Amino acid sequence: MNAIIGLTITMVMVFGGYMLAGGKMTIILASLPFEMMMIGGAAIGAFFAANDMPTIKHTISDLIAVFKGPKWKKQDYADLLCLMHELVRIARESPVDIEAHVENPQESELFSRYPKIQGDKASVEIICDTIRSMIMNFDNVYQVEELLEKQLESMQEDSLHGSHALQNMADALPALGIVAAVLGVIKTMASIDKPPEVLGKMIGGALVGTFLGVFLAYGIVGPFAAKAKAVREEEHYFYALIREMLVSSLHQNPTNICVEVARRNAPKRNRPSFGEMEEALKELRKAA
Repeated sequence: MNAIIGLTITMVMVFGGYMLAGGKMTIILASLPFEMMMIGGAAIGAFFAANDMPTIKHTISDLIAVFKGPKWKKQDYADLLCLMHELVRIARESPVDIEAHVENPQESELFSRYPKIQGDKASVEIICDTIRSMIMNFDNVYQVEELLEKQLESMQEDSLHGSHALQNMADALPALGIVAAVLGVIKTMASIDKPPEVLGKMIGGALVGTFLGVFLAYGIVGPFAAKAKAVREEEHYFYALIREMLVSSLHQNPTNICVEVARRNAPKRNRPSFGEMEEALKELRKAA
């Protein structure tokens, strides 16, 4: 929603101010299809040339995320803490029972209570791989923490490929605008014998290219790249909670303390309150 509001404000302020100052939209609208074809087409072509198919798909998903916002909501953080509470409790009470959950999470009754988490491959891999290592007595806290930290760093780096690709496009757009403007000037120079009023329109059309390149870069694509990065960084907190919970468990803290340690590392706007988690865990115990 914020992306739509921001885009609307940008359009209204830029073109509204131009028209209020006495500018005419006619010349911009007349040149827009051709300039957009040159600048936008060149930007998309360069984007495809510079990135592999996974990055291209990732960038498309990032653009969708700009409008939809982060994948994980407040309830998802509460669900994750409840799931981790049960997994840690079972792992401590019966290592044999926990194997059924981590070896086949897609058929686990416990994971099935939280289908959104169960359907997220990254979450399931982090949880199951780490608990599996703990079952194998790989319980050196610092080694596990280091492994998780490297895994999370790699995941975060991969998640930002789309926003980096968008930012590279934003960086290139002003130069592509100049290319379109130069082509417009070349076209104008070929018609130097035309009357001044005709030449004026042709020069104005050429300058639309410069305007469009700068406007797209700093008014649309650049902000979208920044928003995509912010969304992916916020989503990363969800996976960091898994690390906090498991590392705290390896320090032999009580399960409720592990939950509290992880809860405090959730982003503020999605962080369940202490009371909300107490109530959720009570409901969990009743259901068991």
